[in-house]
Amino acid sequence: MFRYIETNEAPRPFSNYSQAVEIKGGARLLHVSGQVGVDLDGNIPADERLQHELAWRNVLAILKSAGMSARNLVDCHVFITNPQSVGLFREIRDRLLEGARPASTLIIVAGLADPRLKIEVTAVAAAPS
Repeated sequence: MFRYIETNEAPRPFSNYSQAVEIKGGARLLHVSGQVGVDLDGNIPADERLQHELAWRNVLAILKSAGMSARNLVDCHVFITNPQSVGLFREIRDRLLEGARPASTLIIVAGLADPRLKIEVTAVAAAPS
């Protein structure tokens, strides 16, 4: 269902993601709204590492509720507020996505909807219909 596009005609990925992912016809698409580092009770931890974990775990929980997993991810957009967190972002993403390599965009922003938030992840996943 997925075809990973990798070409030497464009720069190689900087970490564990794909240059592009093609979704073949007949797929069921899931667009996941921005998930932030908030727990089920709505608490925003001060710890940046925990926020990164929670944001990705929230995405994975939504995928699971749709009958999908990290292997179904085709595209992620990640917004972080701390430029020094790029390594942290990559470490946690790679561990929690367990080898899945969706197309990915990382954007460093001045702030998110709540100034205590450090990360927001949006995603698109696909599965056979």
